[in-house]
Amino acid sequence: MSRERIYLFDTTLRDGQQTPGVDFSVEDKIVIARLLDDLGLDYVEGGYPGANPTDTAFFSRKRTTNATFVAFGMTKRAGISASNDPGLAALLQSQSDAICFVAKSWDYQVRVALGTTNEENLEGIRASVAAALAAGKEVMLDCEHFFDGYKANPDYALACARTAYQAGCRWVVLCDTNGGTQPGEVRDIVSAVITAGIPGSHLGIHAHDDTGQAVANSLAAIDAGARQIQGTLNGIGERCGNANLITIIPTLMLKPAYADRFTTGITRERLASLTRVAHAFDELLNRAPNPQAPYVGSSAFATKAGIHASAILKDPQTYEHVEPEAVGNTRRVMVSDQGGKSNFIVELKRRGIAVEKTDPRLDRLIAIVKEREAMGYAYEGADASFELLARRILGSVPEFFKVDGFRCMVERRFDARGNLKTVSEAVVRITIDGEQRLSVAEGHGPVNALDIALRKDLGKYQAELADLALADYKVRILNGGTEAVTRVLIESNDSTGERWWTVGVSDNIIDASFQALMDSIVYKLVKNRERKGLAAE
Repeated sequence: MSRERIYLFDTTLRDGQQTPGVDFSVEDKIVIARLLDDLGLDYVEGGYPGANPTDTAFFSRKRTTNATFVAFGMTKRAGISASNDPGLAALLQSQSDAICFVAKSWDYQVRVALGTTNEENLEGIRASVAAALAAGKEVMLDCEHFFDGYKANPDYALACARTAYQAGCRWVVLCDTNGGTQPGEVRDIVSAVITAGIPGSHLGIHAHDDTGQAVANSLAAIDAGARQIQGTLNGIGERCGNANLITIIPTLMLKPAYADRFTTGITRERLASLTRVAHAFDELLNRAPNPQAPYVGSSAFATKAGIHASAILKDPQTYEHVEPEAVGNTRRVMVSDQGGKSNFIVELKRRGIAVEKTDPRLDRLIAIVKEREAMGYAYEGADASFELLARRILGSVPEFFKVDGFRCMVERRFDARGNLKTVSEAVVRITIDGEQRLSVAEGHGPVNALDIALRKDLGKYQAELADLALADYKVRILNGGTEAVTRVLIESNDSTGERWWTVGVSDNIIDASFQALMDSIVYKLVKNRERKGLAAE
């Protein structure tokens, strides 16, 4: 049985940029467009040429090689001709392969937001599509507020969609602009549009996630006959976001309910880069990846319960709906006070540490982990600290250097200009190869000062740590009062793209932070030796 083609349309660079706190530069847009092009998206929407300097500059550059590059903009304004509309002219003159127009399809919006008549709105659709076709562009129309419009006035919503299709649009995209439509409604309304004379092969879906159902609504539209899906990387977008293409793509390709009926332009080889793409995009946004993201999150294939880990050890299919390698992710069996021997054996094996189930050192490791977790450590969220602990018990970890002591000071004082300021300073004494070194540093708070001082002069190891970056710092108070026990989790990364988490626990927040900082540095040095085959001096 031949499979039907599903076309994937990415609007990260346009709709995704409406995410609060997201503001792409031209260079950012070029990098993201390359990611999307390499992944194998059919359409990449670049933005609104002429609307702002960034988008205008972006459209003057080379953006995609394989994907159809799309310019977005409004249909012509009421009261002027298509040839005299400057916004339409910017779209027609842009270096794009296609134009995606947006037009109101809810008569209430036409009246209130546009202040025009229903017929003038339809004429704007007809004239704009005709002008774009004459300019040699592939044309599509986003029917804004289509589902709300259909529920309020189905005849007019259908008239907008039908006008676009009859004018020559390759795609008529039905938009759930407010994000409140339910999957059953989407399925019924898309079916009604097809019955009204617009083939599913010319219909798309643009869903927002205001009820957490943008992915479900997109798949419901496909089930009903639509053949284009619009969405964004990691689901970013206005308000609650857009349909998440990082979730939709593997669902279409790996789930038999869709994979047996449909095909996309993405190969299995490119699908295996999905986790890397999702994480690279988060890195560009300067945010940590969502650990519970479907398919690509660090917890997507993580198992904590001992009985589950035991089953996964026998056959991963017992608790995995797809193979993690298919999307470039990895299996992770978490170690905690809830885990049994199977959890530990699987996790140690993944880290290249072989141990027999009957080895008494394994029992000792499990006992120490459970004892420390009772004290407040959380090794399930601190993989690097766990690996170092395991290596010390089951083998060895080199003593690269020794911290003989440290001191942190916080002083609140007036500077020479009379401004009140708080200054943090740290002093660290370190011994390397028998030579003691003293480092002093100021920082933005005592932990930052300690981090700078600790890494300021590590002798022969200094160059190895140049690319080490602390990406996140989390503090949790484990009990009440000023004498409370504190847990610190630090996320680190380096130029290889690897991320790792370390943990420290103490009734002193600086001491807890120091433990986590030390583990991060030592883990980095250990991993460098594994990658490069360096000797453990």
